Amino acid sequence: MSTLVLICDDSKLARRQLARSLPEDWDIKVEFAEHGLDCLEKIKQFSPEILFLDLNMPHMDGYEVLQAINEQQLNVLTVVVSGDIQPNAHERVMSLGAIDFIRKPCDKEKLIEIIEQHGIRDRAIRESLVHKLGEQVDSELRDIYQELTNVAMGQAGDLLARLLNVFVELPIPNVNVLEVSELHMALQAIDANASTSGVCQGFIGGGVSGEALLLLNDSSFKEIASLMNYSGELNNKVELELLMDISNILIGAILSGLSRQLDMPFSQGHPVVLGQHCEVADLVKANKGRWQRTLAIEISYGIEDHDIKCDLMLLFTEDSIKTLKYKVAYLLEE
Repeated sequence: MSTLVLICDDSKLARRQLARSLPEDWDIKVEFAEHGLDCLEKIKQFSPEILFLDLNMPHMDGYEVLQAINEQQLNVLTVVVSGDIQPNAHERVMSLGAIDFIRKPCDKEKLIEIIEQHGIRDRAIRESLVHKLGEQVDSELRDIYQELTNVAMGQAGDLLARLLNVFVELPIPNVNVLEVSELHMALQAIDANASTSGVCQGFIGGGVSGEALLLLNDSSFKEIASLMNYSGELNNKVELELLMDISNILIGAILSGLSRQLDMPFSQGHPVVLGQHCEVADLVKANKGRWQRTLAIEISYGIEDHDIKCDLMLLFTEDSIKTLKYKVAYLLEE
């Protein structure tokens, strides 16, 4: 039985190029959609198993299509194909349930590599992926996790602001369930080309466990040292001390804030240095075995009028997801 594939792009040329790039020995039937609204209609009409989706389209863009697929619980594996290669675009589509992201113009070898990497030519693997997507954080739970994190990160930001005497910019937390390969891409998308130092710290309590991962751009150290009135020479030892100070403040405060809201005390392990002065890709590669499928909450702190960028990720283990759901449900009933 042929696998039904839907290609959605407002450009006829792009649709045809993508169709010609699909593996020639793959038994598929291809349908086309010209924009987002057309895409949703075709999904409901033909029930495709795989969707290749452009982002920038009239009537309804790719982000809105992904949101609608989630809200309407449509079972289709989506690979985004777009010329928008900003890190935020990559992170956003992955958080909305896309399984991968391909840069336009579509490279045939890269497309085949991604198809093989995810195993989506195999029906059993496709069904497994669809099942896992069904376990993604639904919109109501995501809102709850975001609100809990908002409160906790506000407390952490307040401590940092008082320590450095600055205004800390607080983002909306990004919440999603990620496979290990997706987590690597999300981490690398934070700042793929910047030299970075990282620390992680394990935590456990009440049937929930995970790791807090803090990444600090190396360009931040000079300004952090200045704000902390350190006037000596910056070297690896001093920068490590600064990194540990920041991680202790942010990780400790945010876990404390979540602990109080969930009524679930956490014990923290010893901090572990993942790497200093390396690209995020190298840092991730060296620690690949640490992370598996996870509920990931990403927070990107910024300091107003200062070149300081700090990313904190809370990585809850897969076994923790069910416990957190029960805990949140219990709190809502009170």
